[in-house]
Amino acid sequence: MCANFSSFFKHLKTVLYHRHLVLIGCFKIGLFKQGLLHDLSKFSPAEFWVGVKYFQGTQSPNNGERRDLGYSSAWLHHKGRNKHHYEYWIDYSTRVPGGVAPVPMPLKYVAEMLMDRVAACKVYNHGNYTNDTALKYYQSGKDPAPIHQDTRKLLEFLLHKLADEGEKQTYIYLKKMLKAKACCRENI
Repeated sequence: MCANFSSFFKHLKTVLYHRHLVLIGCFKIGLFKQGLLHDLSKFSPAEFWVGVKYFQGTQSPNNGERRDLGYSSAWLHHKGRNKHHYEYWIDYSTRVPGGVAPVPMPLKYVAEMLMDRVAACKVYNHGNYTNDTALKYYQSGKDPAPIHQDTRKLLEFLLHKLADEGEKQTYIYLKKMLKAKACCRENI
């Protein structure tokens, strides 16, 4: 019971810190609502208690659940409720071999996905985070992610920009991109 009590507070602290970092990043690029609402599903019983049970501190608790069960019920719950995950944007298709097709993500969710990745890398790498950590983590994936080619191209561009130019320049660029997109919508 003591380990669960300790894990409860450690997991809560991790989730709150992650959300705080995403909120700061989203605010810097003008995504105020998304910053405030980011990952609220992590406080639902379906996600939170799995996080407590499998808390590790160096990676997502969902990986622990995957090791035990072969899948993560918390992740299945999470990805279906949070549009900043590319997995949210996968649908069935009658036009694609295999029947599964990724859909292009709107820019504001790609931007939030970048903030999410940066925050997760900072949380789990503690003091070892550098501007290329998120890119290296992305590149370490075993198989190509089922992500739409336009979304992939933009995400990879932003991860490289972050690695090469740092957060400040990447966030300035992203804020201008979002503002330009908003201006285009207003003129339609």
